[in-house]
This record gives sequence, C-alpha cells and structure tokens, in this order.
Amino acid sequence: MKYAFSTISWTSFTWKEAVAMAKDLGFSGIEVRGLENNVYAVDARPFSSQQVLKTAEQLANLHLEVSCFSTACNLNDIYKAKENVHQLKAYIDLAAKMGTSYVRLLSDDSIEPNETATDDAVISVITEILPYAEKKHVTLLLETIGIYCDTDRLRKVLEHFASDNLAALWDIHHPYRFNNESPEKTVQNLGAYIKYVHMKDSVINDNQLEYRLMGEGDLPIEEIVGALKSINYDGYISYEWIMSWSSDLDDPGIVFPHFMNYITSKYEDNKNTKKLYYNKTKTGRFIWKKEELIDFTFPQVLDKMVEEFPDQYAFRYTTLDYTRTYSQFRDDVDKFARSLITLGVKRGDHVAVWATNIPQWFITFWATTKIGAVLVTVNTAYKIHEAEYLFRQSDTHTIVMIEGYKDSPYAEIMKELCPELKNSVPGKPLHIKRLPFLRNIITVDFSMDGCISWEDAMDMHKKTPIEEVYRRASTINKDDVCNMQYTSGTTGFPKGVMLTHYNIVNNGKCIGDCMD
Repeated sequence: MKYAFSTISWTSFTWKEAVAMAKDLGFSGIEVRGLENNVYAVDARPFSSQQVLKTAEQLANLHLEVSCFSTACNLNDIYKAKENVHQLKAYIDLAAKMGTSYVRLLSDDSIEPNETATDDAVISVITEILPYAEKKHVTLLLETIGIYCDTDRLRKVLEHFASDNLAALWDIHHPYRFNNESPEKTVQNLGAYIKYVHMKDSVINDNQLEYRLMGEGDLPIEEIVGALKSINYDGYISYEWIMSWSSDLDDPGIVFPHFMNYITSKYEDNKNTKKLYYNKTKTGRFIWKKEELIDFTFPQVLDKMVEEFPDQYAFRYTTLDYTRTYSQFRDDVDKFARSLITLGVKRGDHVAVWATNIPQWFITFWATTKIGAVLVTVNTAYKIHEAEYLFRQSDTHTIVMIEGYKDSPYAEIMKELCPELKNSVPGKPLHIKRLPFLRNIITVDFSMDGCISWEDAMDMHKKTPIEEVYRRASTINKDDVCNMQYTSGTTGFPKGVMLTHYNIVNNGKCIGDCMD
C-alpha cells in the first residue's frame, strides 16, 4: 500500500517543503493540485520546461513520485470545452514527463449530485482526450464526485470506453455521504476500475457537514478498508485536508502525521503478523490452521494461494503439456472468465462441464465460480437420456465438453439432442428445442458444427475487460451456490444438489487436513 497527500489548499507550500514533508513522514507520493500559489500546476516552477526533468530525477533519488496530477477542469462546462481539452492535454504531457501514471478529472464543479450535469458532456471531452492519454501511457481517473457519487452511473461511463487508460478515483467520502452508498456497494460497482483513492472523514451535526481528522468522524473506515482489501487494492491512498475545514488545524505538521498514524494502523494491521502453519513432517506449510473452517470463496482461495505461493506449481500434466504455477493458473482462469462473460454467462447461470480429468475441466470450474455462475458437473458415463435430463433440468446455459469417454459418445449424443447445430454459426447464441436454455457449446480437442472450439472461446476474452471479472468476483458471498452435483443417492433418479462456496471450500480443506 502506498500513501500520498494532496496539495489541495496547501498551494502556499514551496516544492521543497512538500518534498521534505513527504519524505520525513513516510509518504510515497505527492498528489499535485496546485503548487506555490499556482492552481494550474503546469505553470508551477518545478514543472517548467527547464526544471521538470530535474524535478523527476530529484523525486526518484528520494524514492518519491508525483502520485497524481489533479486538474480543476469542469468537464460539464461546455463553454470551456476547448480550453479544458487544451489544459488536460498539457497535464497529460506533464504526467508523461514526470513518469506519473494518473491525471484526475472532474465531472462537474459540485461535490454533491448535480441534476444539471450530464454524462454526454463528460463523454464528449473524454472522447477527445483519451486517445492522447493512451498514446502517452497516462491513465485518466474519473472521480466519485458530483454526478458520479452514484458509482453505478460512473461504471457505465467507464464501460462505454472500455479502455485501460480510463479508470476510477474513489473518493470514499462522497458516495457514502451524498448518495447513501455503502463501501461494499461501491466496490461491487467499480471493482478493479478503482486505481486511486481519496480519503477524508466527516460527521453531520445539526444537518451540517463537518470535516474531521481521520477517525474522528463517523465514516465506516474499517468497512472501507475491508472493501479495498477484498479487491486486493495496492495503489495509492491520498489524504485530502482543506485548511478552511478547521481554523484550528491549518498546520500540515499536525494533520499529515495524524493521517499516517491512523491509516497505517488500519490498513497495515496484519502486515507483519501473517502466519503459515507447518505440516507434521515440517516439509510444507498450510495457509490456514488445521481443523478450523474458513470463510473464503473460491476466487479468494486462489488469490490467497497466489499471494503466498505465486511460483509454486499448481498443475503438472506431463502428458498433456500443461504446467502452471498458481499465478499462471489464475491468469488462465481470468482469461476464460472473461470469455464466459463475452458468451453471455451471467451471475447464477449454469455452466456444465462434461469431460474427464483434463486442464480445461479445472479452468472451467474456477472461471465459472469466479464470475458468480454455477458449475454443473456431468457424470462421464452418462448416455443420451441421462444427459438430456441433466441439461434440461439444470437449465444449462453453456457446455464445455470432450468428444467422448469409453462407451459414451458425447459428440454423437449432442448431435442427436441438438439437430439445430447443423445450421448454427459458432459464436452465435444457440436456440435448441430440446434444451431451451442452452446458448453455447465449447468443444475441447475436437470440432463440431455450430460449436466453439476451446481455443476460439479463449480468444474471446479480448472482448471483455478484466475489470468486469474483478467486479463480479467482489460480489460473491461464501454462501452463494457455486456447484450443482447430480446424484441419485442409491437407486433413485439423479437430483441436483446445490453446494455453496462455503460447503466445497471447507470440505476440501478438511480432506486436506486429514491427509496430513
């Protein structure tokens, strides 16, 4: 985690004072919103054409950086559209020279939702400057302020562009205070679009907003920190304090140290207490204590494994040429998860896998559960009547299948169940009379009319941004159903048993515990 402070309201700071403050107090960055009595930072002395490279070198030598350039351009001021575009491009140029990743944008000049502001005005300006930012490798950040206190509305704008160079700046205060939006909801809406965070605290007294030092207001800071942890956020948390908020607190030597002490105690609380548990023979380690249940979803389990053992082998299929570390396997899972979303798989939809013990089985399982869909496991010995019953009764949306196994010819079975495949176009939604909810069939190591090959399906990941996978993963609860297993018990007809993340994760953990 990295911390910065904003120069907002501290424009009388000299650059030397700002740098010394950051270095002495343990900040990693300085967010520039005006400097040395110049609101337009491009014209500030340290960033002049004569000084800018020296300034960048000075910061690098001190292991500091400008974390973000925050502009004051009101994107909804249509009368200043040309001027705004000119200024924003100047900021993008400055960021590129300084090696700064982010330039902050303002949707309008109000911190509260403004009925007169429009998305169209924002989109118009971004459409003009985004290609320029992409060329300069600078990311534009739309802040959760004004009309974008409604983060669902902000997400739609971000999805409109679907660019890696346009993301969200989460000001933790405004959506909560002005839109009654919980931190959990904000993270569900924005997920991995969140690339930068503004932090402040406040209370409401007699219907009046009063800003306070961190921890002295009533914002749910622990919930906010928990929400950031849930998406593995490791970017900047930047503190904003305006001197006019309190006449008694106009000394940065008080305000900034208080912030650092407070936020590190909240965010870094377990940083140095992480513990692994040895197995009995001391030849390996467990992440979780034995004989205790854990409250993790499947995506969280995989993320934790990547965090602790990124370069340890997760799979080694020597005969199938598939060897992956945990980190590499998660990359495959994320890619196929994006493909499933492209193919129309939604939260709660059913994805069936009809295959033996091959890599695609595991990738399908983890990708399906990561986006909130439900994996339907299919018995490898099923014949046509059993398969039809399962696919119909489970309302299967997508099937991943091999050609067959032993005396069960899966391909021939599907051709008989789905004669419409002959006239279907691969990649287009299927419409099958006998299986009315089926939309896709993905074939592994063989081809069939109307179906998508595994390789072509994987290639479809390019049409869905990774942020959508992260957003869906953040909405999953441990008690959500993730797997439907058909079992007859003894002699009865098979019935779908609904299992949650909590069921299967802990079942697997208990089995592993017993094997030690």
